[in-house]
Formats: sequence, C-alpha cells, structure tokens
Amino acid sequence: MKYIIKPTEFDYNTNIRFIEELIKEYPFLTAEIIGRSSLGRGIFSLSLGNPKNAVIYAGGFHGSEWLTCGILMLFIEKVCRSIKHSSLLCGVDIKRALTQLGITVVPCINPDGVEIAINGFESAKNMRRFPEEYCGCTDHRKWNANAMGVDINHNFSAGWDILHQMEKEQGIKGPGPRQYGGEYPESEAETKALTRLCRLRKFRQCMAVHSQGEEIYWQYGENTPKQSSMMAKILADSCGYTLVTNDALASHGGFKDWFIDEFCHPGFTIEIGKGENPLPKSELYEIYEKTEEAFTLFALM
Repeated sequence: MKYIIKPTEFDYNTNIRFIEELIKEYPFLTAEIIGRSSLGRGIFSLSLGNPKNAVIYAGGFHGSEWLTCGILMLFIEKVCRSIKHSSLLCGVDIKRALTQLGITVVPCINPDGVEIAINGFESAKNMRRFPEEYCGCTDHRKWNANAMGVDINHNFSAGWDILHQMEKEQGIKGPGPRQYGGEYPESEAETKALTRLCRLRKFRQCMAVHSQGEEIYWQYGENTPKQSSMMAKILADSCGYTLVTNDALASHGGFKDWFIDEFCHPGFTIEIGKGENPLPKSELYEIYEKTEEAFTLFALM
C-alpha cells in the first residue's frame, strides 16, 4: 500500500508539500494556518469531522523531534483514506464516528526549530549566527528550541515560575538549544498560536507527541480529571508504552500541563520510539504501526 507520507526528513518545505498532496487527494480535509513562527513560517493545522466536539494532536515541539511531524501526518492520511473508502481503521468505522467527533492535528508547532535541526543554522535566516555564537550550540541536529533559543515545551504557563527557578538552579539562564523557558509564559509566537487555537476551539482533550522513550504522561496537578488515569491505561495497553509521571525539568511548562491546568480536561504526552533524537526516518512506518491504535482510540474517548 502506497502512502503520500513517506519516510524522509520532515523540514518545512517537505511538510508543506505533503499537506498540499493530502488536500488534493482528500478535499474534505481542512487546512489552516493558525499562526506564524518567530521567523514567519506558517504553523498549520489539519482538521476532520465535527469541530465542536474535537480533540487535538500536536507535534514538532522540538527541532530534533521532527519525526513526530511525519507520524501525525501519516495518521491523518490513514483517517482520510478510511473516510474516502468507507473502510475501518483499527476496527473502527471512523467515517461514521467523525459525524459526531472531530480531529485536529498540528503536525509542527516549531517549524523554525525543525528547520534548524534538519538543514542547519543557515536556515534561521537573519538569526543564523544566534544558535552557535550566542547559545553555544555546534551540532544543529540536536537543536530543540525555536529560532530565539526558547524551548516551546517549557514556555506554557503551567507552573512556569517553578520551572524557571529550576532552570536557573541547573545553570539554564538564557537562550539555548534546549530547556530554556523564555522570559515569561507564552512569550513565543509558536506558543501563542497553539494556546489561541485551543482557547478558541475548546478541544475535548489533547495529545502532545514527542520522541523518544515509548512513554505516556497523563497527570498535572489537582486539575487532572479523574478519567485520565483509565484513559492513559487504555492508551498504554494499546501500544505497549509505559505510563510515567512528570519529574525534574519535565514537571511543568509543557503543552499537556497547560491544557490540563487551563481547561481541566484530559491531556497526554506520548513519547514515540526509542533511541536517540533525531530518530531515523526509516523507523516512520514501524513507529506509526505500533501507535496507530492509540491515536485512533484517543479520538474516540
């Protein structure tokens, strides 16, 4: 079976090309630009079904985790194919389900960071000297932050003050390739684009897709819904991933933390694959096949 989404490095132009091909093949798929990155690159969403009862999946938070972009676009392609051919996805009549439910995918929240990680510091345009000269980063493949040196998944408001103090204690005091949470919560264009979309659309639940570790996070503070524990167990059982709790610098400031704190709705982080980032493009289909049922179940819960 041939797919539009193929194993490759999912940089900005590649992502746009794949999105255009998906829309051409599946005209019922809705694509929007929900905002722009620090350097002006578009941040795209792809939506299907009922927007008033939708869930959101988001990936590409960290530059070196660009395989998450491909995983999410492959999931959308499989959903679209099931709708077009009235076929089942993981045993589910997804076409019928999406008359009542909705799916929104934001494949790449941090297009500048992904571009740097894949194509090098020159792709940062007028900021091209910033990562190496001011952040001390010499290996672009390990770059996780946006073009301003802010880690998007440390820039959400949930426990940001606590996280900021923890960063200082670990010597993280300014822009860098990873883990710096910015000058204040939601300081970055990329963070604002995602929080604005969520506040506007009021999604039923969220899934943040990262790599690597084959783990699922599901808790954040007192606003974690009671049903989240059972939902997390179902997701973990479907893909064989391990349930874990936040710790250290992963304790605050993330998208799923903010989503739970802001809306009191279920939120999850899934760490796809194993190994060292960036994960090999050759593992795209293998990782996807292991997680397809979890992604599908998440839309139905």
